[in-house]
Amino acid sequence: MPRKVTSSLQRKVMPDRKYQSILVQRLINKSMLDGKKQAAERAVYAAIEGAAKKLNSENPVEVLEKAIANISPDFEVKSRRVGGANYQIPFPIAGHRQLHFAMMWIVSAARARSGMSYAKRLEAEIVDAYNETGAAFKKKEDCHRMAEANRAFAHFARA
Repeated sequence: MPRKVTSSLQRKVMPDRKYQSILVQRLINKSMLDGKKQAAERAVYAAIEGAAKKLNSENPVEVLEKAIANISPDFEVKSRRVGGANYQIPFPIAGHRQLHFAMMWIVSAARARSGMSYAKRLEAEIVDAYNETGAAFKKKEDCHRMAEANRAFAHFARA
């Protein structure tokens, strides 16, 4: 088993039924709890349609794409032991991991909200991500800030 995820090991995700979008299907899969895919599907469709309506857009998939693009991180820090000391070393993030982090941050931020249904919480988080605010965007900013603070240790990445 290789250490890195090669393209042959990645599952092929089929597009969703309503918008024929792989991005929407991946969000449905990340939102799903206990194998209840239809419930997750209803919530995600309601959320992206509500977000598009709030932002006065005709295409809900474009709203989701822009929200995901706004919170996709470019760098992450990994811990590495060099000469008896642990350093947080910044690394650039590959495309599929950017998407994974962005979706997980949206879903976890939506689940952390309270006082309304999951669809409404997800909708609010998508609108916040679109407008570059909210918990998921803050998570990206924190990730970038950490990478920037530890930029002096970047030369350890090549060693």
